[in-house]
Amino acid sequence: MSPSESDETLESFGADVGKGGETATRFQEWFLIQGSRLAVAAVLALAVLAALVAAYELDVVAFTNPNSVTRVASGMIAGTFSLVTLVVSVNQLILSQEFTTASKARDRLDGVIEFREDVADEAGIPASPAAPTRMLELLIEAIRHDAVELADAVADHDDEVRDVVIRYTNSIEERADRVDETLEETSVGTFAAVSATINYDEAWQLYVASHLRGEYADSLSPEATERLDELVGTLKLFNVAREQFKTTYLQRELTRFSQLTIYCGVPSILSAITIGLLYADFAGPTVNIAALPYATITLILVGLTPLFLLVSFILRTATVTRRTASIGPMIPQKDPDEGPFDVSYGEDR
Repeated sequence: MSPSESDETLESFGADVGKGGETATRFQEWFLIQGSRLAVAAVLALAVLAALVAAYELDVVAFTNPNSVTRVASGMIAGTFSLVTLVVSVNQLILSQEFTTASKARDRLDGVIEFREDVADEAGIPASPAAPTRMLELLIEAIRHDAVELADAVADHDDEVRDVVIRYTNSIEERADRVDETLEETSVGTFAAVSATINYDEAWQLYVASHLRGEYADSLSPEATERLDELVGTLKLFNVAREQFKTTYLQRELTRFSQLTIYCGVPSILSAITIGLLYADFAGPTVNIAALPYATITLILVGLTPLFLLVSFILRTATVTRRTASIGPMIPQKDPDEGPFDVSYGEDR
C-alpha cells in the first residue's frame, strides 16, 4: 500500500462536522436539518406569499373569475382531507410499534439496560447518563482514548505499519474533536444528539479497522491487536447509540408532525370554505375588489399550512434517515470504485 493510497484509505468520506461552509451550504443545512420545522414552514409560506403577490402584480394570475377560484378552494379541501388521512396512517404506524407483549417489552428493556451497562463499562463510570448528548460525548471520548492507546501500542512497530495506523488514529482523533465541539454547543435533547453526530463516519472507520486488522494481522503485536479490537467495540457502541436515538427522534418527530397537522387541518379547511363563500354572492365578491386578491392569497396560505408542515418535517426525517443509512462497515453512500481496498477472491492464499 503506497503512502498516497494510505492517505486516501484513512480519510473520511463524510462531510465535515462542526465546520461552517459557504452561505448556501449553511442555509441548506439549516433548511434540511438544523432549523426549527416551524421556522422552515414559515419560510415556505413566505416564499409562496411572495410568489403569489409577484404573480398578481405582474398580471400573471387573477382572482376575478369565481369559477376558477372556487375550483382551487375545492381542490384545497380535498387535499387537506387526504393529508389528514395520511397523518392518521402515520399515527397508526407509530402506535403499532408501541403495542407489544410483556415478553417483547421485557426483552427490549433488557437490551437497553445491557447496552447502557456496556457504555458505562467502556467509559469507566458507575452508570451511563440518561441525556443523549452526554452519552454520545462519553462514547466520543472513549473512541478518542482508544485511538490514542492504539497509536501508543504501535510506536515500536515497523515503519509501514506504524505510519498507516498513526494516520488512521489521527483521522479518528480529528473527527472526534469536531463532534465533541459540536455536542458541547448543542442543547440537551434527542435531535441535538442525532444532529451533532449525523455526519460522523464510524462506518468508514469500522471498515478501515477491519481491513487493517486483516492486512497486518501478522505485523501487529498482541497489545496492538487488543487495542484495535477495543476501538472497534467502541465504534460499534457509538453506532448502536446513534441508531437508538435516531429511532426515538423519528418517533417523536412524526408524532409532533401529526399533532400540528391536526391542529392546522381545521383552519385550513375553514379557509378554503371561506374562499368559496367570498365568491358566493350573485352580485359578485363580498370583499372590496382592491382587497380581494390579498384576502384570497392570505386564505390560500392558511389552507396550505398543512402542506408546508409536511414538507418541512419530511425533509428533515428523510435527510436524517438517508445520511445514517449505513449499517456498520456496509456503506451505501460510498462509491464502489472509491478507495484503494481492491481485493479479489483467494488473494491471501
